[in-house]
Amino acid sequence: MTQPFVSIMIPVYNDRDRLTLCLAALEHQTYPKDQYEVIVIDNGSDHSLDDLANQYLQVRLTSESQPGSYAARNRGLQMARGQLLGFTDSDCIPAPDWIANGIARFLATENCGLVAGKIQLFFQQQDRPTVVELFDSRNFLQQHRYIAEDHYGATANLFTSRAIFDAVGLFNAQLKSGGDREWGQRVYAAGYQQVYADDVCIAHPARHSWPEIAKKISRVIEGRYKIDARQSEPINRFIKRIVWQTRPPIRDISRVFSDQEITSLDHRIGLSLVFVAIRYLSLWKEVQLYLQARLVS
Repeated sequence: MTQPFVSIMIPVYNDRDRLTLCLAALEHQTYPKDQYEVIVIDNGSDHSLDDLANQYLQVRLTSESQPGSYAARNRGLQMARGQLLGFTDSDCIPAPDWIANGIARFLATENCGLVAGKIQLFFQQQDRPTVVELFDSRNFLQQHRYIAEDHYGATANLFTSRAIFDAVGLFNAQLKSGGDREWGQRVYAAGYQQVYADDVCIAHPARHSWPEIAKKISRVIEGRYKIDARQSEPINRFIKRIVWQTRPPIRDISRVFSDQEITSLDHRIGLSLVFVAIRYLSLWKEVQLYLQARLVS
């Protein structure tokens, strides 16, 4: 039987080298080559990607001037020819059977809204991870947890259909972070099934340094702040909540020291310090956002 035609969406911003690896992996899929396309959406990169896109028959290149990966993905959806859709990121390396397994799981699930595949994080030096890499690999892109607890899948590894977008709407293009969570929860609220698939796998580099993880945390806090409309929170409630959250993250630190997979004392101490730093970075970011909103209003 002929496999359904699939459109794969990849937003990119100044990430040419890693996009090259991603496109090479997508070139060698087990899925029939004439049954999928790869849409690369340039979100304002400093240098043209035309020559890179021209190396692959399946790749179609477009651009989106509005900053933000969700605006870029929405642009890709306008071009997509497939009724079935896959999403990944420019820094991801899909397994050879990624498309085949993702489509199979989606079609095999009754009333399926989305399939969230496994995201396997890897380190720059696999046998010598930094403390930040360890933190990232244990706390972000945990697709099984996202599906079970928060009812969404990260767009680094996601399959769905055009019919689902027709039913619940596009991504919120105003969000710089958390748009996959907000969209996935709309899918869940509409009554569609959501599936975590361990055999739908991509590899993703763990964040290596503190500036990388700090940028990620700030982006996440800003996304949640907008989604939850916290700028309208009464100031007395805001102050009370922030003061309450100034407590050290004792539960997280306890979990680090009880984790049998972390055998190095240096790693345990380092991870504990990362949790403390992130707690106060998050609080400071919330204060900044709240004060900015108050000044504007």
